[in-house]
Amino acid sequence: QVKVVESGGGLVQPGGSLRLSCAASGSISSFYGMGWHRQAPGKQRELVANIRSGGSTNYADFVKDRFTISRDNNKNTVYLQMNSLKPEDSAVYYCAIVAGTPVYTYWGQGTQVTVSS
Repeated sequence: QVKVVESGGGLVQPGGSLRLSCAASGSISSFYGMGWHRQAPGKQRELVANIRSGGSTNYADFVKDRFTISRDNNKNTVYLQMNSLKPEDSAVYYCAIVAGTPVYTYWGQGTQVTVSS
């Protein structure tokens, strides 16, 4: 059983910063990567950024140069540093870990990010 827990969401003013954390625990085998997705009301869930087991990263165009994903392998934790936040970044942010044989995606419960003045 793999458990994924996000933290760090909240209310921030436009132009501000937040750091999200995601910790994975349990029996994790064949780790492929971890990533962040987000879902705003009335919209589909979309990829924000991910980091693969080898360390390579991938970002959605709308967060490039503003968000940074990083990983602490020892703690099975991934972070999302979000800078220059915009109101359109408001959403529930979900962490996902891809692992296992067969491959499976484990999701966290999500953390709310609200960017508003």
